[in-house]
Amino acid sequence: MTPRRKFRTDRSRFLRSKNTRREEWDSAEDLTGDDLEIEPPRPRSKGIYLLPNLFTTAALFCGFFAIVNAMNHRFEVAAIAVFASLVLDGMDGRIARMTNTQSAFGEQYDSLADMVSFGVAPALVAYEWVLKDLGKWGWLAAFTYCAGAALRLARFNANIGVVDKKFFQGLPSPAAAALLAGFIWLADDNKIPVKDSAIPLVTFFITIYAGLTMVSNARFYSGKALDIRYRVPFWVMVLLILGFVLISSNPPLTLFGLFVVYSLSGYVLWLWERAMGRRIGGETTVSAKSE
Repeated sequence: MTPRRKFRTDRSRFLRSKNTRREEWDSAEDLTGDDLEIEPPRPRSKGIYLLPNLFTTAALFCGFFAIVNAMNHRFEVAAIAVFASLVLDGMDGRIARMTNTQSAFGEQYDSLADMVSFGVAPALVAYEWVLKDLGKWGWLAAFTYCAGAALRLARFNANIGVVDKKFFQGLPSPAAAALLAGFIWLADDNKIPVKDSAIPLVTFFITIYAGLTMVSNARFYSGKALDIRYRVPFWVMVLLILGFVLISSNPPLTLFGLFVVYSLSGYVLWLWERAMGRRIGGETTVSAKSE
């Protein structure tokens, strides 16, 4: 092959490869232009997963069981059933995240179950216990608590992904139910130094306080920042062991005391922030709904 012929051959190969690259580049530009069909975000799964919803159903059953026992004047069993519902409610969400079985159905089902277990059940148990002795003030207090739980759950569902995950806005409904059920359990066992004549008034105050605190703007620590899959400080293990010992020694007194401290912690945090002049933790996080 002569040098001139070889030059022409190499030149034609270069031009063909250049045209090929240009066509590939143009097709790529067309794909990223107006003709490109952007795949819409996949909708959240609406399927029904058995394992997490089974725990939600068990929590719902405990709430219903508490109402039935209150109607039969077995108030200690009713209070224990509310605490059992609290434990089961805390497990369904974690199990759904661990098994990657979250669904829109599960969220809605959990909210409805919470309304029964932590909204209706504690209010009816307290009313059947001593609030009915106060007449209309008794059922007004029970309704205030029930309405507060409904508003609390509705606001929580509307603010998912908006508020800081480290803190709850308002007292969580499971904690409010545990506060009321803990007092009923403690007083029904006669382990609290309160006169019988004062118990309806104390119950009235706790019911109103729990209902209004649920719809307040006070921030309560959520505990979601603590991940059990990773290492924790040694003092956390010591506190857990101490908590198990105290609960096993005197369950109603220990549980009621713990939830009294927690129900006051939001206002203590507010006073501390006012005194220090700064806010602890972030105010908002990026909302998935706004994207």
